[in-house]
Formats: sequence, structure tokens, C-alpha cells
Amino acid sequence: MLENKNNEKTRISELGEFGLIDHLTKQFSIKNTSTIKGIGDDAAVIVSEKNNQIVITTDLLVEGVHFDLSYMPLKHLGYKAVIVNLSDVFAMNAKATQITVSVAVSNRFPVEALEELYAGIATAAKIYEIDVVGGDTTSSTTGLLLSITAIGQAPKEAIVYREGAKENDLLVVTGDLGAAYMGLQVLEREKEVFKVNPQSQPDLDAYTYLIERQLKPEARKDIPKLLKELKVTPTSMIDISDGLSSEILHLCKNSEVGCNVYEDKIPLDPQVISACEEFNLDSTMVALSGGEDYELLFTVGTEDFPKIKGNPHLTIIGHITHKNEGTHLITRANTKIPLVARGWNSMEESSD
Repeated sequence: MLENKNNEKTRISELGEFGLIDHLTKQFSIKNTSTIKGIGDDAAVIVSEKNNQIVITTDLLVEGVHFDLSYMPLKHLGYKAVIVNLSDVFAMNAKATQITVSVAVSNRFPVEALEELYAGIATAAKIYEIDVVGGDTTSSTTGLLLSITAIGQAPKEAIVYREGAKENDLLVVTGDLGAAYMGLQVLEREKEVFKVNPQSQPDLDAYTYLIERQLKPEARKDIPKLLKELKVTPTSMIDISDGLSSEILHLCKNSEVGCNVYEDKIPLDPQVISACEEFNLDSTMVALSGGEDYELLFTVGTEDFPKIKGNPHLTIIGHITHKNEGTHLITRANTKIPLVARGWNSMEESSD
């Protein structure tokens, strides 16, 4: 942290671009043998281990579109931005090894604000054992923009794509769904209450899990390792970022198959169910369309059923059908309805 007399905030211009980069990145150390050169040169140098293939993914987060700083602490934002990208690496059944971090920031943010942002990035890097190997900072006229690129690797035969699901394969999800969306509903409600009464102190104890899933999600680093231990290689896989229904339809489209998903099999946390009742929302629709769960959705052959049944981290929610049968939700009343993608779309004019 910068020492500043009279507790004044430090303007970014006082450090300059290179001074700012040096200041924000001095806390990062190298952990992976695949990182040959990290921060400090024109480019990072990484090497694949044991003839592994390299996987690369990137996400851009924009203030006012992807996050709201009125209730998203900068440290949590830094952490979440890393998690969003690592989740995509794990969805390829790969090990995450490096990230780069690029930030565009307006002059309303002092250096101390960026220190908070980078503290969250550093925490995620430490927990997930990844190296921060580069990035960039520049000025912005529209608030804060944060772009992270994640790099991972895996043996060629272990990498799993969105295509590959076959008829009769089982459809499996990790964890539970809908909590992040309900956490967002709680935070948005409290923001509106605060606007009316800035003295109000919200009691959020009943929503702890929901808010944590929204502000500090975790990526399923454990799943590729678990699947390896179980000797299970998924036939297809994707992470659940835009809602379960959207991701199922992505898998089915890429694999050229159909599916049946059973409403009563979709895993929901009790806090999600109670919050949905409070907000008068249908919990199934929240799980199907909410997004930001960062769980994994994958398919496995029926021969792997004995290996995964009863595992507390995995829930079988349906099965793959012939393409001509289409994609359907089987309701609790045993009604078959078409599965529709209503997940969040960042390209729409409204972020509702």
C-alpha cells in the first residue's frame, strides 16, 4: 500500500503507467514450472508440460454492464474476474496455469482503489495456484473495464469440447444452481432501499450463501481432478455462466443432439427456494435462466453411471436424445415442454 500524508488518495497520474504497473504487480510471484518469464518483459514466455495442449480464454467485464460498484467491492470484483475465466479453463477439463490482467480506468479511481482490485486478483491467483504473467493499464472515459485472459493446459486426450455428446449420454451438473441470480436480486433490492433511506442497515444474514455466490463465486477446480480419479472422461462439457438452459442448448447444438431435462432433478439450495418464494419467482426458471453459477455441465456415457451415482458433487439431471426429438424440460407434472434459452445476454440494451 502507498503511504500518503493526511490520508489523501493517490492520483494514478502521480505514478504514471509503468510506475502503476510496477506498483500493482510487485506482489505476484511465479508458482508454475510452465511459466518461463512472467511480468517485466515485452511478453510472457510459457511452455507446455509433457506435450500438453494449451487452452486460452478471455473475458471483458464492463462497469454498468457486468458489475455495479455500488454493491460490488473492488476486491471481490478482482477475485470474481479471475474466477469467471478459470471456470472456462476447467470446462475444457484442463488445469489453469497463468492469467494476464488488463485494466482501463477513469480518473475517478485513485491508486488505492486499484490496489483493492489487484488484492482480489492476487487472492484468486494464490488460492488457484496460477501465475499473473502480464497485462496492461490504460485510461478510460467510461469508468472501469477489466479484461482477463486465462491460460491452461491438459493432455490432448483429456481435453473436453462442447461437441461430443451422444444419444443416451447422461446430462450432469456440479453443485447447485440459481443462487448467484437470487443473490443479485437481494443486492438490487437493498440498493433501491438505500436510495430511499441512506441510513438503513440491511439485515442480510438470511441470504449469506446467495450473496457469496454473486459477489465471490468459486470455479470448479476440483472437478477435472475428481473426474480423473473416477476414471471418467466427459463426452462434452461447458461452464454454466449464462443460465442452465442456454448452456444445455449450446451443448446440444454443438453435438447435434437433443435432450430431456427433468425439473425435479435440478439441484437447488434451500436458500434459493426460500428466496424465490419471497421474491415470487419460479425456482426452476431461476435455475434455468439465472446465470453466473460457474458450475460445470457435462455429459457422460451410460457405462460411467456406476462411477458417478451418489457423488455429492454431481447430479444427473437428464439424458441426451436424438437430434430430431428436440430439447425438452420434463416438468414435475410430467409435462414435456420445449427448453428455451432465456439466459442473460450482455448484447441486449437492457441488462435486466
